[in-house]
Amino acid sequence: MHTSLHSSWETIVKEEFNKAYFEQLSVFVANEYEQFTCYPPKNEIFAAFNHCPYDKLKVVIIGQDPYHGPGQANGLCFSVNDGVSFPPSLVNIFKELEKDLGVPIPIWGNLERWANQGVLLLNATLTVRKGEAGSHQKKGWETFTDSVIQQISDRKEQVVFLLWGSYAQKKGAKIDRTKHLVLESGHPSPLSANRGLWFGNKHFSQKNKYLEGLGKELINW
Repeated sequence: MHTSLHSSWETIVKEEFNKAYFEQLSVFVANEYEQFTCYPPKNEIFAAFNHCPYDKLKVVIIGQDPYHGPGQANGLCFSVNDGVSFPPSLVNIFKELEKDLGVPIPIWGNLERWANQGVLLLNATLTVRKGEAGSHQKKGWETFTDSVIQQISDRKEQVVFLLWGSYAQKKGAKIDRTKHLVLESGHPSPLSANRGLWFGNKHFSQKNKYLEGLGKELINW
């Protein structure tokens, strides 16, 4: 598996790459990409890290699985490639952003523009087989991303973590809330949003207020 990451992440992930579980994961992923169509493309598996250097990190959004439809996944959670229809969760994210901060719903759903400003868009599992949601879960990715989250929590200060839905909340349970801002709400999926657990969470404005209070540059959503 191609494990080239932005150099700023080296000290964070290098140890993980050398562990037995990651070696097994690498073999599994390589075989999957050889035998089946998998997403995202090989060179975008670590896109979340490559678009958001560790030293610029301000915000972490935790997703679950990459999209498993053709042309959708680009290595950033909730994001899709330019020209691809917005999945329902992304539609609801943009609707909340518009309600909360008045940001017009964009034409494209590619969130590279967020990542480039210091937003780590991290899925718990970084790969998936075409048309088979969850097909690469419990193969080692979760161990890797748990370690990344823990190290960010331990090594950095004043990062905003957005935990949307019970899965993300469990994954972020050990984040040190004494030195980071952790915002939780329901998931932006229609099932959760239609039950009143997503809309009105005002996470975007709360995050901006926090960053502003620290004198940090705001994210241009």
